[in-house]
Amino acid sequence: MSNILRLAIVDPDDRKREALKQMLLGLELIWLEAECSRYEFFADVVGQTSPDIGIVCIDAEPSQALDLVARLSESVPQCDILVVSTSCDGNWILQAMRAGAKEFLTWPLRLEDLIASIGRISEKRFGRGENRPRGCQVVAVAGATGGVGCTSLAVNLGCALAAETQNAVVLVDLDLSLGDADVFLDTIPDYTLADLAQNVARLDFTLLKRSLTKHSSGLFLLPRPAQLEDLSLITPEDLQRIIGLLKAAFTHLILDLSKSYSRLDIVALEMASQVLLVTQLDLPCLRNVVRLLASFKQIEGLADKVKIVVNRVGLETGQITLKKAQDTIGREFFWQLPNDYRTMIEARNNGVPLIEQAPKAPITQAMVSLAEALSVPNKPTITERPAKRSGFGKLFGLKISKAGSQS
Repeated sequence: MSNILRLAIVDPDDRKREALKQMLLGLELIWLEAECSRYEFFADVVGQTSPDIGIVCIDAEPSQALDLVARLSESVPQCDILVVSTSCDGNWILQAMRAGAKEFLTWPLRLEDLIASIGRISEKRFGRGENRPRGCQVVAVAGATGGVGCTSLAVNLGCALAAETQNAVVLVDLDLSLGDADVFLDTIPDYTLADLAQNVARLDFTLLKRSLTKHSSGLFLLPRPAQLEDLSLITPEDLQRIIGLLKAAFTHLILDLSKSYSRLDIVALEMASQVLLVTQLDLPCLRNVVRLLASFKQIEGLADKVKIVVNRVGLETGQITLKKAQDTIGREFFWQLPNDYRTMIEARNNGVPLIEQAPKAPITQAMVSLAEALSVPNKPTITERPAKRSGFGKLFGLKISKAGSQS
């Protein structure tokens, strides 16, 4: 798991505690370990959960709350205390600091102030070097159509990333009806995405870890539901919460989308830091790339995150050339994966990732290099040539509207 800060909060005011909880759940590198509504119980909560930060909202009973801060500072010095109050009176701030609080924030909280306070605590705990907490890269893998190799890419990219010991990687299979990431890894998971969705309200660090299946490569897997009737159990809100929790616990999160671009897929695309749009060098795929890119522009910030990956390059029969394909979509490809059907099908049928099945194969090396490119900012892509902008009409004699429809 990645370096994260585990928090516990106490506030007898239910509304304020819930508002603070929702603010914390939206932050990366934060895991909300526990919450408490009574000052007298919070010391026991801290003792049982061992959080890195304890947030004490003192307004309900200031004297009792400050006594709690002093007791925690003495008995659990490894837990940094952050005090929150609606009062900005200097006397309260001084008393809180003398009691042992490391930070003091006034309510209502400004997000930037909360982030800055947690950042200062993080810097003291982890330093500024390699041991500091890492953000999570969320990579959504989407297809221009079915059968272009999205799951093959998602699984093998995840295994390549997990091969690096500093990475903690999880793959979520969002093809809820027909997903087969578990088959690629030859695993029979005990829990699925539907199980987490049903328990999302009480999901904590321990339950999350128990719900994931760990492959021998180091990759963690959260598979699609076992039964079709369980699909309706997963709402966009549930998925958003689950992704948020996974982001706090892992350095890399791979989301293998369905081909329906459902509401769940849109949530995944919006929460992704990078989107790999997988295509092949044929007309239906390229036409869909144009349509999808046009649609993605309707969602703020989404189109800028898209990187186009062309799969099965070198499949000679009927393929459009790379140059014509890039001219068609008006963008260059971020990455190319060579056609090696035999190696890929053997790996899939054996339930073994490429890095174990054929570590020296060109397709494997391309996957490993892609993992490195996604991890290293501004690393040059395989395709360097700038693309000329034109439409399908220039290449195929078709008229494509802005929305991508053919006329």
